[in-house]
Amino acid sequence: MLVFVAGVVAVGYWADTSLQRVPALADYPERPAAGAGTTWLLVGSDSRQHLTPGQQAELATGGDLGTGRTDTILLVHVPSFGSSTPTTMVSIPRDSLVEIPGYGSDKINAAFVLGGPLLLTQTVEQATGLRLDHYGEIDFEGFARLVDAVGGVTMCPPEPIDDPLAGINLPAGCQKLNGRNALGYVRTRATPRADLDRMVNQRAFMTALLHRAVSPAVLLNPLRWYPMAHAATGAVTVGEHDHIWHLARLLWSMRGDITTATVPIAEAGSYVVWDDEVAGQLFAALRTDAPVPQAVLDAQP
Repeated sequence: MLVFVAGVVAVGYWADTSLQRVPALADYPERPAAGAGTTWLLVGSDSRQHLTPGQQAELATGGDLGTGRTDTILLVHVPSFGSSTPTTMVSIPRDSLVEIPGYGSDKINAAFVLGGPLLLTQTVEQATGLRLDHYGEIDFEGFARLVDAVGGVTMCPPEPIDDPLAGINLPAGCQKLNGRNALGYVRTRATPRADLDRMVNQRAFMTALLHRAVSPAVLLNPLRWYPMAHAATGAVTVGEHDHIWHLARLLWSMRGDITTATVPIAEAGSYVVWDDEVAGQLFAALRTDAPVPQAVLDAQP
């Protein structure tokens, strides 16, 4: 038993020191006050910067787009210890029209291009009124490696998805997706509602992936949890003050039922305009560890 505990501690120390970190959260005069619970900003970057031409072809990502934009933006709110409110995962449409500090109005994913994580987190904080506590980022290659490391993730698309641009041709029904197919699944817009379905698929997949990561099939099998830890340290970039125990708590908070939503939308076109009144109710609930209001659930696209 002592040897097992020592091994777990050693792996935890190695994982923490191996994490990639970047400056992601900055203090500034208008920064929102801290609220109840803990809020993460999770970002999926569409950068191909570290992919070889062969890897780009294998993952069907297309050519190098430089540093890329934020293909996926998720808020994950973990309630305070003892709260009966479930963890909440909220999609922020990447085409949301917001004020980017120092640059004026633009799509929210432009903030990442203009100023990296620091500008993106400030933009999200000022648009939502939520103070962010942690930051996590993953790119195309890292996402695929992480999925493969846990042995794949089972998803159940209700209809077939044939999308050559995303490199997938999936039948309807439950199936285990490897890293390549999983990447295509969370990227595809070849569904009736395009980006709206895409955000739903992203939340469903992230939930399933995190459930898989804390499942006995992974945690009790060194042939799974060690590759997962190794893949995570190479694939995930976190804020400069984030540690492996913060990620562990995030994973643990996702093990049960969670509430998922998209920021309520008033208008969707080339830009997405939020429904300020209902979105404000959502953000107020997250600040206070309150359940997501029914008005938010009723407004889901």
